[in-house]
Amino acid sequence: MNQHLAQTLKKYIPEESVDLCVNWIVVHKVQLRITRERSSKLGDYQSPWGGKGHRISVNHNLNPFAFLITFVHEMAHLTAFEKHRNLIQPHGTEWKQEFRDLMSPFFQANIFPDDINKALQKYLHNPAAGTCSDQHLLRVLHRYDVPQHAKLRLEQIPPGSVFLLRTKQQLILKKGSLLRTRFECKEVYGKRTYLVNALAEVELLTEGQIQVF
Repeated sequence: MNQHLAQTLKKYIPEESVDLCVNWIVVHKVQLRITRERSSKLGDYQSPWGGKGHRISVNHNLNPFAFLITFVHEMAHLTAFEKHRNLIQPHGTEWKQEFRDLMSPFFQANIFPDDINKALQKYLHNPAAGTCSDQHLLRVLHRYDVPQHAKLRLEQIPPGSVFLLRTKQQLILKKGSLLRTRFECKEVYGKRTYLVNALAEVELLTEGQIQVF
């Protein structure tokens, strides 16, 4: 086993899962990149091109269980690509089956706490494009965030609060009504209305901070 790789992964995923993940990386010759936090995604996969092999990236600030699930999600893209190339939908039936199959050893090894295990099993009945799209699973995973990486979520602030939402641009919004899984939020300095995920990471603003913007 690649000892340097194993020691690195122990910092990010449960120790009991390290050997299998290292084996996948070595066998498939994966270039794993642990990146800065990205608000738009937790990880990604790039298939071989231009002389480069398989590439997977995962955000550095995920808790060990979220990091592992994200890594397996991207590995499922890799194995689906190896079997079907570009003849399938990115998150179609073939990818979903690969994801289930790759997660199976971790369930058998009892890697996850009971609450994550139940939420993840339910999610895997019909996994979506991203873990972020399943709010129940995401809420459960957030219970295990380390304090320095814990984030304030939109659903946690009072109605009428003004907050900063960092996307490709900085939006100053006022929290409105809940519409299923998203809140209707209006621009403070504009006329646009946005539907914002209840679990979006936000920064609550005071009156003084609002004036600065």
